[in-house]
Amino acid sequence: MEKTKEVKFNEGRAKGTDRSSKPTLIKNVRLKHHNANSTSSTTAFIQILGIGMDTHDTVPSILLFFDKQRFIFNAGEGLQRFCTEHKIKLSKIDHICLSRVCSETIGGLPGLLLTLAGIGDGLSVNIWGPSNLDLLVDAMKCFIPHHAMVHTNIISHTSPLQVDNFHSSASGASKFKDVKISAILLQPNGVEGSDVKPSDVSVIYVCELHECKGKFHKEKADALGIKVKTKFRELTEGKSVKSDLLDITVHPSDVMDAPVPGPIVIIVDCPTDSHAQELTSTQSLNDYYSDSSCQSQSSKIVNCVIHLGPASVVNSSPYKKWMNKFSLAQHIMAGYVMNEVQNPVLKSSARITERLNYLCPHLFPPMPSASDHNFLKEDSTSKLCNAIFAENLLKFTLRPHARLGFDRSDVPSPLPASAVIDELLIEIPDIIDATQQVRQLWQKPTATNKCANSIPDSKGLIDEPILDENSPPCCLENIRRDDLEITFLGTGSSQPSKYRNVTAIYFNLFSNGSLLLDCGEGTLAQLKRRYGGEGAENAVRNLACVWISHIHADHHVGLVRILTLRRDLLKGVPHDPLIVIGPSQLKRFLDAYQRLEDLDMQFLDNKATTVASWETFEFDDESNKTITSTSSLEESCLQGSSKRLKLSVPVDNVATSALLYRLKKVLNKAGLERLISFPVVHCPEAFGVVLKAGDRINSIGKVIPGWKVVYSGDTRPCSETIEASQGATILIHEATFEDGMTGEAIAKNHSTTKEAIDVGNSAGAYRILLTHFSQRYPKIPVLDELSMHKTCIAFDLMTINLADLHVLPEVIPYLKLLFRTEMLIDNSDDLVVEADF
Repeated sequence: MEKTKEVKFNEGRAKGTDRSSKPTLIKNVRLKHHNANSTSSTTAFIQILGIGMDTHDTVPSILLFFDKQRFIFNAGEGLQRFCTEHKIKLSKIDHICLSRVCSETIGGLPGLLLTLAGIGDGLSVNIWGPSNLDLLVDAMKCFIPHHAMVHTNIISHTSPLQVDNFHSSASGASKFKDVKISAILLQPNGVEGSDVKPSDVSVIYVCELHECKGKFHKEKADALGIKVKTKFRELTEGKSVKSDLLDITVHPSDVMDAPVPGPIVIIVDCPTDSHAQELTSTQSLNDYYSDSSCQSQSSKIVNCVIHLGPASVVNSSPYKKWMNKFSLAQHIMAGYVMNEVQNPVLKSSARITERLNYLCPHLFPPMPSASDHNFLKEDSTSKLCNAIFAENLLKFTLRPHARLGFDRSDVPSPLPASAVIDELLIEIPDIIDATQQVRQLWQKPTATNKCANSIPDSKGLIDEPILDENSPPCCLENIRRDDLEITFLGTGSSQPSKYRNVTAIYFNLFSNGSLLLDCGEGTLAQLKRRYGGEGAENAVRNLACVWISHIHADHHVGLVRILTLRRDLLKGVPHDPLIVIGPSQLKRFLDAYQRLEDLDMQFLDNKATTVASWETFEFDDESNKTITSTSSLEESCLQGSSKRLKLSVPVDNVATSALLYRLKKVLNKAGLERLISFPVVHCPEAFGVVLKAGDRINSIGKVIPGWKVVYSGDTRPCSETIEASQGATILIHEATFEDGMTGEAIAKNHSTTKEAIDVGNSAGAYRILLTHFSQRYPKIPVLDELSMHKTCIAFDLMTINLADLHVLPEVIPYLKLLFRTEMLIDNSDDLVVEADF
């Protein structure tokens, strides 16, 4: 049975009204929309939204555009940021049609729904997909607010493509105004009945625009004796009329040209060779084939076929043979590993990154210039009839009919790095000298460490130095460049913008593995922009764990894509599930999502990694004989912890204890002594985290204490963060608002720039890194120069090595020079929604 369901998250009621008169319905696998009769759109096109086209991390989206209606096919990660970059209004989207329900096609959907919920009184959207769409919606209820409303429309996996039973009459007014969209369900070959998993089902969408009426010739009507004007309209509506002067019946064909058939576009997502075998044998598309072997008497002319399958599938001989059945169609090869695209999809961000790299290559390394995927080669398309590779924003015009075909007018021009730098040198001539001065900062000798002044803890086992902000702490003595490197993959808040992605921080421990702290939408794409395809895959493959601060979507929506990629990379290789540490609401989401696809992970509640929980675990672990040293370690990490700071979940669950034991082993393998979560002031179950490295022994046998990094998550300034950050090597603290917006910061439980710096100063942190900036500050936040003496600002794709900490504050004046014309708030392009979801 086909079914439609209106979903109001968290059982709330939407404040806004639906833009259709009632929830959309499925009839005979037809997508229907209630609309009044009116003339067809004068403009219609289909356009490639090249999300991930340069990073090959997700399936591109397809926009089907009409004057008053929009359809998007698939909503992979980065959709919202892409639309912001290219000024595509998300508020105009009426329907989202999913070819599959998996991380590659739906990663951008939660963010899109949240944005629509925040526009005006909230907008609803219709979502179409195979039967597992309900599982996705149920999972998203864990963090989507009640005012985000969707109409889910399930396409039954048992329904074939059928003939439309509606005609152009009163009963047919329920059709989409401009197009009839049909769905064909595709499943792996040889899998039948109950053996078909919902996750195996793919949907092929056939979009048929309504025919255009032929031209009406008044002179012919006059010659046939038609004088009453109302009969002209009846003839154009397809009705026969009696002549006013002659004893004849005049038919529409007597006075009108033949109608022009509406263009047809087919969107095919064929993810595996097994699906391709089924596709090549299906009878459901026979009416659309144009070659003589399959053509039926009622064959329709297909104008364009868009292929979303990967190169490994569409490059096979059987698939090419099937494509040739559409010999009159233009084929667009749009699969996400189809061909190498050097031109960045997000030009605004790429331009900023190039400028930063020119100024300070130590902190902003050059982006990889080539990828390493198995692309479909140009010569392999030469044997395909009318096949081209997709380009970002490539259009295929459907109306007006006179312009039917490709339109490259919106395809972005190349953005060579040399052109960006030439533009910079003209705009800021002083940048040449500034670049030389920045490079000299790395040539200065590091100040001699002064570690004599230290405070032994109560057990006398670990010394915490009193940090002199002008001297690096003892833990940085003879630090190696392959010890720790921190890369900011997203430094913005709430929602992605042109210049800043949402929060994610990558800890590269080199041969010891890696960690992710928070994982907003687009994290995988950012990893690929920073490290290239192979480097990003190695980073994901070598993850020791992922830690999530709280349930707001801008901090975790990218997690599923990371987990599914890791699962695929390690398929067939002996490995353990990845440990994900986060709030309990996140577990509910991940558990629900795993009904869609396996995530190959184990979940641990943040509360199980607090000081008290670790102490309970160590006490209960009879096989562990180092309780005293463990307790002293926690005292050194969190000196004088308050009662609230020691908030814990009882570690009396066998599974939790076993997972804590495995986490301890994973951390030790990564060179970390402990990961400790602590509660902060933001939303229920919001946490910060302390990472403490193990001690080192130098060449002369001296014990050098390990570094300590603290990440605040989202929070108001609070004693818990100050206590946790005592003697930190680095404090990464959110700074959502500028100093004059303390009221908003208080109202939304965030921090201002000065408040974040004050927390670091109070804790005696050696370096303070500010992040999570409001999207009001698209390029650089408003700064108080007097407060920046041991502080630095984080940018997307900025990489900080522990060995470079001593120079960070000295870079700030040069960053201000680079952005001296950008220091004011820029709201010209981006919609700023300062909301936490």
